Amino acid sequence: MENIADSSPLTPHPSYTNFHATRRVESRNPAQAGPKGLFVTGTDTGVGKTLISCALLHAFTAAGNSTVGMKPVAAGCVPGQGGLHCEDVESLQRASSVRAPRELVNPYAFAPPVAPHVAAAEAGVTIDLKHIRHAYLALAELADKVVVEGVGGFRVPLDEFSDTADLAQLLDLPIVLVVGMRLGCLSHAMLTVEAIAARGLTLAGWVANRIEPDMERFDANLEALRQRIVAPLLGVVAFAPQPDAVRVARGLLLPLLSQP
Repeated sequence: MENIADSSPLTPHPSYTNFHATRRVESRNPAQAGPKGLFVTGTDTGVGKTLISCALLHAFTAAGNSTVGMKPVAAGCVPGQGGLHCEDVESLQRASSVRAPRELVNPYAFAPPVAPHVAAAEAGVTIDLKHIRHAYLALAELADKVVVEGVGGFRVPLDEFSDTADLAQLLDLPIVLVVGMRLGCLSHAMLTVEAIAARGLTLAGWVANRIEPDMERFDANLEALRQRIVAPLLGVVAFAPQPDAVRVARGLLLPLLSQP
């Protein structure tokens, strides 16, 4: 089920201008260093994109920015007050310092926990990338920093022709890559880095997230990635059964973010 009714792909939905957003941080400082927005992708699904997205929001807020998170497409949502709800979206909202309408934060929400293009087809919905871009631009008017969390890996299909790489390219945001540290991550990481470069996008940095506590030769694998990824390592996240985004935020090196 789509959160926003169908609208012209070239005209912002009325909700983008006709709403009142409650802001927890009143002051805005456009001079804050770093990119306006970031697109967070991962080497796979389940590698910690939401954790790192929330940590980035907390870190930017601690640095004096107003912040808002966005997850354009979510699957595996459950019915709730006002429509379908996604745990990842709610985590992003809690980590944001700006309260924004859910239809901007999460334009497309689907119940089945399946690939977005499959869920959308079953719901009779077309995921409109321009529609998502309008939502992003509306959020960018509300906060100093917008952190956009992708879905799955970098090349997840969104419809018959488009995928999340097309969305990242349309938004034209620097990319933060979350590498889920487990067997096979080296190839997944390097293929993703190549795909990002092929789209002409900036890899602003990457995060090594230890999702398997017993990974063999963790340090050797980390060093292999350090040697091969020509982008700043923003942080190494230790395994935790219940990770804390605020704690992770304290270890992120935001000043290292590469600029487009």
